[in-house]
Amino acid sequence: MLRYSKGGLLVNDLKKSPIKKSDWLAIPNILSLVRIMLIPVFIYIYFNNELSYNHLWAAAIVLLSGATDSLDGIIARRFDMITDLGKLLDPFADKLTQLAIIICLIYTWPGMLIVVSVFVIKELALLACSILLFRIGKVMDGALWYGKVSTLVFYACALILVAFPTMNQILANTLMSVTAISLLLAFVLYTRWFVIQLRK
Repeated sequence: MLRYSKGGLLVNDLKKSPIKKSDWLAIPNILSLVRIMLIPVFIYIYFNNELSYNHLWAAAIVLLSGATDSLDGIIARRFDMITDLGKLLDPFADKLTQLAIIICLIYTWPGMLIVVSVFVIKELALLACSILLFRIGKVMDGALWYGKVSTLVFYACALILVAFPTMNQILANTLMSVTAISLLLAFVLYTRWFVIQLRK
């Protein structure tokens, strides 16, 4: 796989290679799998009103998911554990976790429907762009900075919304608006990046 720069951004020329069994044992990939397994745990705790302080336990899961999301990338780069499996597994775990959190939050905060709409439109559009890029033999070399910022904002706002289900509605609306705006900005900037790469 050849790595090179186009317009100041890194892209990869694809070279088909099978995913190794040992990739499943790489620490970053194990952390991604843990993040996926935490999803049903989060859903169960979030809706289990019989559990004391269930909202705080659910918030702890959100915090743990966000921490593992950052940690797996740091470990992969620091210890040269970047794998083809990880490039697929990490974003899949990330998006699946975010979607699960948003859908659960709709139960408490109906305004999250707007965030869901932005999230789904963003992901479907970027998936279509990724497929087009893939067809010309290239793939984006990891998340760009605005994608990372958007993810950070998402987890921060979601953590507060989950931990404090009885907060002031104005504050809740502000957090939901910030989340939606950050997703929208990331969507616009990613779309611009894909258009530049496809034109070249």
